[in-house]
Amino acid sequence: MTTTTRLRELTGDYAVDVARSRLGFTARHTVGPRVPGEFEVFSGVLRLDGEDPGRSTADLTIQANSIQTGDRRRDAALREHFLDAETYPSIKFRSTKVSQTGVTTFTVTGNLTIRGATRPVVVPLELTGTDDGVAFTGSLPLLRKRWAVEWNAAVNLMVAKKLDLHLELTANRIA
Repeated sequence: MTTTTRLRELTGDYAVDVARSRLGFTARHTVGPRVPGEFEVFSGVLRLDGEDPGRSTADLTIQANSIQTGDRRRDAALREHFLDAETYPSIKFRSTKVSQTGVTTFTVTGNLTIRGATRPVVVPLELTGTDDGVAFTGSLPLLRKRWAVEWNAAVNLMVAKKLDLHLELTANRIA
């Protein structure tokens, strides 16, 4: 079976399987090591078109207060000061364009909304599995300032301006 035939078979609607997915990040701290973290509560739907990947879509919603880094005080500061999760409870991504760049690689262009600010991003993804649903991996750098993810000057100097977002998404067919 060719890859093109396999992609055609993937056409349909999918829901992100949170139990088998991970939305993580890594931020560099100027006086210490990189700090890994993740969001524990999120949902998403994908519409895949295997014949014309450009007609595929992706929508993802992340609960800002579900951020976890393994340190309760740091997590509380991230929720309150950096993400302002009480005012902006959701982080959202909605695709605007999907392009196939290789046999199993794609770029998904879309709008990412954090703290009420919406900015375009391009997410490179690789299709890594199709046995039980679909699985994609990818990562992209984000500049915190583009979404006003800042707190105060002293703290901002200690946290790198850029963080890396890591995606491991598995989705199950719903239609």
